Amino acid sequence: MTIAIFLVSGFSWALEVRENYNGARMLGMGGAGIAVVNDETALLVNPAGLGKLRDIYGTIIDPEVEGGINLNAMYKANAFSDPFDLEQVKDTTDASRESYYHFRAQAFPSFVVKNFGIGIYGKKLMDAQMNATGAEMTTFYQDDLSLLLGVNLRFFDGRIKIGATAKAIARIEINKDIDPTSSLSLDTNASEGVGIGYDVGIILAAPIVWIPTISAVIRDMGGTQFTAGSGVRMKSQTGTPPTAIDQDMDVALAVFPIHGNRTRSSFTLEYQKIREAGLAVDKTRYYHVGYEFNYADLLFVRAGMNQRYWTGGLELASVHTQIQLASYGEDVGTDGSPVEDRRYVFKFAIRF
Repeated sequence: MTIAIFLVSGFSWALEVRENYNGARMLGMGGAGIAVVNDETALLVNPAGLGKLRDIYGTIIDPEVEGGINLNAMYKANAFSDPFDLEQVKDTTDASRESYYHFRAQAFPSFVVKNFGIGIYGKKLMDAQMNATGAEMTTFYQDDLSLLLGVNLRFFDGRIKIGATAKAIARIEINKDIDPTSSLSLDTNASEGVGIGYDVGIILAAPIVWIPTISAVIRDMGGTQFTAGSGVRMKSQTGTPPTAIDQDMDVALAVFPIHGNRTRSSFTLEYQKIREAGLAVDKTRYYHVGYEFNYADLLFVRAGMNQRYWTGGLELASVHTQIQLASYGEDVGTDGSPVEDRRYVFKFAIRF
């Protein structure tokens, strides 16, 4: 699922391009993933990737956290114990006015086999910025709990893979400017609702050297409305559901050179949100380039370009554990006036 929400205020607030899911591997590879995904995250990235699985994966715990470059300095100026609490975020952003606050945490326990997977995805995200006068805090908060079920069909010995994911999302969301002197309780500021959505993906791989691959994903077919239920996780006083997600599409190319018995690479180009990008002035915000070097499925080194900013990542893996690090830049400026927010990601996973 992909969501794009435009946040605008009197000062230069972000028109950040938002996706429902971004993980450490993708972010190290420039935000690109639909043509190269080959693990449990295929449920979220491209369901056709379920057809590339080589084994059974059961992920027990996989916490992933991400902070923006300003977070440490903002914490020193005004410490907080809960990075998602509106009252604490208000005090922190007020002490560092016009600084961009970003924090994300997520987990995805799941079970996948070739051509099938099921998972529970939980995500919390807080972006906030206090204006220069301290009179307005522009806020984007999202708290998702999702159930996903994905299947894939393989044709012509796997050269064509077509997959689909069904998802039920219980979402709590704030997307507005908040008066810091008003009530900052979640139920008075947040919208809440349940949405049912569907993603469909395809991967076409040529059976020649480097396996050139074309991939596409249609996200939220027909749009995803958060009107299938309410009051599931919170009783909101706003009386409105979260912002609906419009249907959109990502496309990508990839090649997979094999260098030796224990070494291989992946290189991919991806263009995301074709519909939304068509309305944007700066198309660069939808470009993603990624590279991964794989040594014996134990060490992965990643690099890329997310929009116009460099990315990098590192993974150490064993049979049952993963440790992943990544850094990437995100454009949080207005369309046509880019501003980089450098971010850092850490993930640890235990599998069986």
